Amino acid sequence: MDSAEFHAAVYETVRQIPAQKVTSYGHIARLLGMPNHSRHVGQALKFLTPGTTPPVPWHRVISSSGAISSRGPGTDGARRQGDALEAEGVVVTAGRGGELKVDLGSYGWFPDSV
Repeated sequence: MDSAEFHAAVYETVRQIPAQKVTSYGHIARLLGMPNHSRHVGQALKFLTPGTTPPVPWHRVISSSGAISSRGPGTDGARRQGDALEAEGVVVTAGRGGELKVDLGSYGWFPDSV
């Protein structure tokens, strides 16, 4: 699978995540049959262009610990993702270190296949 095919597969899989649910980068990679490629899933979502049709609910993909990944110092990407999740009804809390988190027990989506 080349890079373009991988990105397309990621986007199609992410589109399957129901509203008010989240999953992990690693779970998307496992669903694609590439369990060691969770970072590549993140990269695919990073390269997603605004206005992609049909839309890709990128905000529903978080780390396996339930944390919303930081986009680096001085960026607001994690907050924007948290806001998008909250707008769908997902409860986002602040962890001990100030990172934003989602309870995977309540909001996790981890099917064996899509």
